[in-house]
Amino acid sequence: MPETPPRWLDQTEQAAWLSLSGMMIRLPGVLDAQLQRDSGLSLFEYFVLSNLSMSEGRTNRMSELAYLTYGSQSRLSNVVKRLEERGLVRREPSPENGRHINAILTDEGFEVVRQAAPGHVAAVRHYIFDALEPGQTEQLHEIGDRIVERTDPLAIFPRVVRPGRPTR
Repeated sequence: MPETPPRWLDQTEQAAWLSLSGMMIRLPGVLDAQLQRDSGLSLFEYFVLSNLSMSEGRTNRMSELAYLTYGSQSRLSNVVKRLEERGLVRREPSPENGRHINAILTDEGFEVVRQAAPGHVAAVRHYIFDALEPGQTEQLHEIGDRIVERTDPLAIFPRVVRPGRPTR
């Protein structure tokens, strides 16, 4: 059986790929550095605290929080353990189903994320949105959604209900 030749990138695709890969490598670093410098948080820690701050009762099930932060269960567990040691988060069994563990943002954690948010938003605005022309924000949103959908491990299992998303 003959091998299918690779679909090489054309010049336009290669230029787009190099630009995207540069963004993927540089952007997390500059956002992480700002948060570390100003708040003592990593970017992922900020995502965890921020998601909890916006959740009802500042509480979310660990599995859903992993999905919302684009992190693995093990990465989230390690980060929440560190945040718990700092008094920013606590974990406890879900009252609805004791097999599930909830992460709960403490008052101290809420204060940390509240103080970190203005600097983080300013950095996001500076590095991303101030660089865009009118109309490009919507394009970025659509492009980001399409790529995330392709890289979402749950997307290969369409019968799985993903948090906050309708079944397919």
